[in-house]
Amino acid sequence: MTLPASLSLALFRVRISYILKYAVAPIAIAAAVTSSTCFAQNKPAAAAPDVLVLSNGDTLHGKFVNAVSGKVNFHSDILGDISLDWDKVKELHTGQQVAVLKSNTKVRGKGSVKQVPMGTVDVADKTVTVHPANGANEETIPLKDAEYVVDKTTLNKELFHHPGITEGWNGAATAGATLVTATENQYTFSGGIGLVRVVPTVSWLSPRDRTSLDFTGSFGKITQPSYTIPATGTTPAIFVAAVSTKSAIYHADAERDEYFSPRFFALAQTAFDHNYGQDLDLQQIYGGGGGWTALKTPKQEADLKATMQYEKQGFISGASANQNLVGSTFSASYLLHMKLVTYTQGLAFIPAYNNFHAYSTNETNTLAFPAYKRLSFSVGTLDSYLNDPPVSLPPTKRNSFQFTMGLTYAIKSSY
Repeated sequence: MTLPASLSLALFRVRISYILKYAVAPIAIAAAVTSSTCFAQNKPAAAAPDVLVLSNGDTLHGKFVNAVSGKVNFHSDILGDISLDWDKVKELHTGQQVAVLKSNTKVRGKGSVKQVPMGTVDVADKTVTVHPANGANEETIPLKDAEYVVDKTTLNKELFHHPGITEGWNGAATAGATLVTATENQYTFSGGIGLVRVVPTVSWLSPRDRTSLDFTGSFGKITQPSYTIPATGTTPAIFVAAVSTKSAIYHADAERDEYFSPRFFALAQTAFDHNYGQDLDLQQIYGGGGGWTALKTPKQEADLKATMQYEKQGFISGASANQNLVGSTFSASYLLHMKLVTYTQGLAFIPAYNNFHAYSTNETNTLAFPAYKRLSFSVGTLDSYLNDPPVSLPPTKRNSFQFTMGLTYAIKSSY
């Protein structure tokens, strides 16, 4: 018997549906299960959490951040970020790869990374044991010799990469103002910003280069309104015009240091100064030289620098007083970090060799007192001396002194 064409087509569709449902579908499901099982087996297991055992026996689980100059930084899953001395740590066990930098090892450049022990770490009985990931023999280091213990990712980032143009900057921005409205109107605005980027951006690696940018300035104006002296029986009325007196002091500089050892560096610098009170329209300096970091600790740093330079002085009173000079800058800078205050000082002596009378000096001092988070209250002085201002009336003083107060905002690296 021959089936109608429509019925034959319907039976064919049923057979195909049956095959897909009871034959192909189980095979596909089995394949999917097998594939997911293989993927799960091939997926690397997550690193075990780091374990910190305190001297009182308490055990914390989380992530070891680093140990820098005797301070252990650890992120606990319960307590958050904590920092404590090695004396308060009984044991430390890391599941992540870390690097141990010994106190007598200076890591500078990519080639020096080979001498740094890396692997998971166990710390117990004042001994650091490093278990390398490549199966090499483990290394034991006395805890007192392990000056820095850092994660491997951060070490590679600092050694093999360079921050972008907007990354890695640290510094501060300061602003202050004074307004007076009385018989005389007066206002003064002062502020500044200082930025420094050291590469690598961490203190536990020897520096390769340092870039600094700095600007400080103040502008003020005192206005005495016009008035009329009344007439008397013998004299007519006298009109006195309004009088305005302004002050403007600006300084900007930039410097690039290239280190050829942890303490010695070559430098290139430029500086610009304007001081209305000294009749100085613009002083420009372009030079280069060398420097030495005479003191460097976690709390203090002192640098000594010397340059040879071209200097151009332009004065407000006229072009006849302008001059081109060849000279030097001998400078010293000092930074002190304390718990309740940060103190910075800068000294500079700028002689000219083709005109021994055209020398200048300046000194800056700043005290910053922490107030709230990144904000601090700051006071500072800027004292400058210019030996050769042109003759003018009223006579121009050679010395200019400025005292400032304001709020300072700390700028921290994003790298």
